[in-house]
Amino acid sequence: MVPDDNYSEIVKIIQSARERAFYKVNEELIGMYFQIGKYVFENSRNAAYGDAYVEGLAEFFAKNYPELKGFTRRGLYRMRQFYELYGEDEKVSALLTQLSWTNHLQIMSACKSAEERYFYMALCAKEKYSTRELERQIDSAYYERYMLSQKPTTPAITEAKRSTSNVFLDTYTLEFLDVPEVANEKDLQKSIVQNLKNFILEIGKDFSFVGEEYRLQVGGHDYYIDLLFYHRGLSCLVAFELKIDEFKPEYVGKMNLYLEALDCDVKKPNENPSVGVILCAKKDDEVVEYALSRSLSPTMVSEYKLKLIDKNLLQKKLKEYLELAGKIE
Repeated sequence: MVPDDNYSEIVKIIQSARERAFYKVNEELIGMYFQIGKYVFENSRNAAYGDAYVEGLAEFFAKNYPELKGFTRRGLYRMRQFYELYGEDEKVSALLTQLSWTNHLQIMSACKSAEERYFYMALCAKEKYSTRELERQIDSAYYERYMLSQKPTTPAITEAKRSTSNVFLDTYTLEFLDVPEVANEKDLQKSIVQNLKNFILEIGKDFSFVGEEYRLQVGGHDYYIDLLFYHRGLSCLVAFELKIDEFKPEYVGKMNLYLEALDCDVKKPNENPSVGVILCAKKDDEVVEYALSRSLSPTMVSEYKLKLIDKNLLQKKLKEYLELAGKIE
């Protein structure tokens, strides 16, 4: 009998065709909603009875085409809103058909500004979020946390962010661990590994998990990295060290040792230098600045939270930052 492995190429052909068909159907569907939205917008705006036009159209569909789903009063208003938001926005035109309609509905409902909508649209297209994954990112204020992580800070921290293409956040939300607190680093590590899919959603889908307690041998000593990943975009290994207390300067020295060992013994010739992330319960940016100022290896220091951060508070902080930067009126 022929081994099943010999048929893997056929499976790939089928899966690829299905994927192309799905994207083509979605492209046509989004295009249809956009055109209907334009039609409804123009006719309801010009008609003497205004919004009654939408009501009449919804009744027409219900009476004559009951099998068609989504053409209710609410659905038609959503299509009109879709066109109103993006009809003249060339910046998003290439993204529109890359998202599902349910993801579009979530973004239109939850986002308050054009910048935030564009951010989540681009993120969805890049990371291929499901509706549930997108909902989680919006609920966890990913946009606000990302934007606040981009603001200028002390020289060493700014350089660390620049050298890692700003892919790391200042604060990570680990609410999916569903624990009020953790007793030690081992428990934190174990919880993250048990919820690895959600952890990768939080840090970014470009990360591929390499291993936990990754062993390095330096001289006659063994050292173990808590979590080791590979980042496709940066083309490098990323070592995560987990700390349940406040950041301490000595953590950087240990991370430098790990990164040097990775670069000497593990990194492949075509890969970039390894990056370290020290994930702490708290950090003082001034202490971090002093600790990183003499570090030769690209290392990030981030905080983690075990519950969702107050989104209104983050929105307020972001607004204050953008006002100071002169980016909004």
